[in-house]
Amino acid sequence: MIEGYKKVARMIGSHNMSETDREKNDYYATSPEAAKWLLKIEDLNKNIWECACGEGHLSKVFVEKGFNVWSSDLIDRGYGTQIDFLKWDLPYSGDIVTNPPYKYAQEFIEHALKIVGTGNKVCMFLKVQFLEGKARKKLFEEFPPKRIWVSSSRIKCGMNGQFSESASMMALAWFVWEKGYEGDTVVKWFN
Repeated sequence: MIEGYKKVARMIGSHNMSETDREKNDYYATSPEAAKWLLKIEDLNKNIWECACGEGHLSKVFVEKGFNVWSSDLIDRGYGTQIDFLKWDLPYSGDIVTNPPYKYAQEFIEHALKIVGTGNKVCMFLKVQFLEGKARKKLFEEFPPKRIWVSSSRIKCGMNGQFSESASMMALAWFVWEKGYEGDTVVKWFN
């Protein structure tokens, strides 16, 4: 019975029932397409901190488009500065844009909103299912995102930075907070 449940869960893409192990540090690189789309749908500050940059998949797009990008990551993957974002305690005067380690996504959001200035954006590329959960409900009630942009053509994330040719099983979205925003969240679609 359990084995049958696990088989169905794997077929629908449940990460905790996968036949393969999750990456130790939750490193799932984001396709550069996600950054290109974000630039089409949001106006960003010229200063961007990509605080979980991995190998620079998102950062390189922002640099190419003329943004001042500070790239950092907890793990040295050969790109950016090695920093523990969750321990950074100085204010940041720009937007924070990243695909955070999913298991720490809420902490990344709360910390980013703490250190950015009023009017600055926090853009997190997350699974749509991030909307679920009682703890996250409290987060969304206290800090409502201004917009959630759902990817209608699933954008891939690559385990350990390796992208496969197979279709993505995850529904992903850009969650966009603007510090100080208190209105209702607008949900839109892109691509």
